[in-house]
Amino acid sequence: MSKRSLLHNAVIVNEGNRFNGYIVIDGETIADVGQGSPCEAVVASCDSTEDLNGCLVIPGVIDDQVHFRDPGLTRKGDISTESRAAVAGGVTSYMDMPNVVPPTTTLEALEAKYARAAEVSLANYSFFMGATNDNIDVLASSVDYSKTCGVKAFLGSSTGNMLVNDPKALHRLFAEVPALIAVHSEDEATIAANKARYVAERGDDLPVEYHPLIRSAEACYVSTARAVGMASQYGTRLHVLHLSTARELSLFDSTTPLADKRITAEVCVHHLWFSDEDYSRLGNMIKCNPAIKTVADRDALRNALRSGAIDIVATDHAPHLWQEKQGNCLTAASGMPLVQFSLVAMLELARQGVFTIEQVVDKMCHAPARLYRIDRRGFLRRGYHADIAIIDPASENKVEPGNIVSRCGWSPFVGTVFHNRVVRTIVNGNIVYDHGDFYDAHRGQRLLFN
Repeated sequence: MSKRSLLHNAVIVNEGNRFNGYIVIDGETIADVGQGSPCEAVVASCDSTEDLNGCLVIPGVIDDQVHFRDPGLTRKGDISTESRAAVAGGVTSYMDMPNVVPPTTTLEALEAKYARAAEVSLANYSFFMGATNDNIDVLASSVDYSKTCGVKAFLGSSTGNMLVNDPKALHRLFAEVPALIAVHSEDEATIAANKARYVAERGDDLPVEYHPLIRSAEACYVSTARAVGMASQYGTRLHVLHLSTARELSLFDSTTPLADKRITAEVCVHHLWFSDEDYSRLGNMIKCNPAIKTVADRDALRNALRSGAIDIVATDHAPHLWQEKQGNCLTAASGMPLVQFSLVAMLELARQGVFTIEQVVDKMCHAPARLYRIDRRGFLRRGYHADIAIIDPASENKVEPGNIVSRCGWSPFVGTVFHNRVVRTIVNGNIVYDHGDFYDAHRGQRLLFN
């Protein structure tokens, strides 16, 4: 017989509402969500009760873009270490990218990752299949997309060099694959031309400030316009990852409900938080692909998230060893670890008035579940999996090297003081993180898709 637990005196944020209330967890699922104080019958039905003293209770964050570096790059991080960082940040489900070693481009490699996650992941998990010029037949006919989140295609080269650059393969991918196609969208020819120009002008020891000039707004727009055009032609379910420019926003729809969209977009926390003005202070720590661009771009992305032109928020969590982040614009690794601090960073922006808390919960919890049609996750609803993040909204939380969970041990947020703290994370009804402690006896589950 499963145990029932009652969490009460909480501020619940769910489906656009914020209210004082309680939640009942029965085994792995949510049994009840109510406003005000629970009645005597509810209290009597529970095996345990806990007063949360006004903490925020939200659905666990669903991050649709992480690089947990497993297999083959585990010196940087692995499914065990990075899923711990995830739950420390209130992230209860993640979708991991295929640019590992070997790349996740075969069914065997895909199922090996699922087997590994079942052994060690504290959070729920799914893994993208990677597209190549040569595996379209497998993607079109052999993958069970009720058990896998989709296909990742690199339309511009990034970490792992999985570029899909054969026009025939690209058209087949958009026309034949019956799944969500998530794309890294930068135009390779534009990037190459920009690089040649600046190397000719300045030599090959370019400072990091040249990164957004080489991986320019034009490179993003050209690629994204091409992808949206192809998706419109073939009726593809296209999801454009990590938008970074104001110009790309004209390609996306802010009036159609998410459930009815065939073409959707994501923005990452770092493109909402940082701008090119931060390169002088943070240098290679914020070097990523696509590059962080201007204040105007950042502000346009914020507006588009509020308007609905951008559908979800993710991290592109990409740990590298500190020594790999050294060098110049052309040699330092691109990417940063963000999954532990994404929720508190977004809540800090809400505290500053950039977003509302309800918008943060919608874009980080509800919208990913809707966009990917995830089975019974992303909401605080009866019968749904009890994936829950509990946040103390009045606790200062300074990021220091000693409290970073990711294996790489650094963060672009070091020294930042957030004014909220994830104090507990519950995955499938089990406490996996509580006030700095991890409970490793529990494992996440494979995400399923409707």
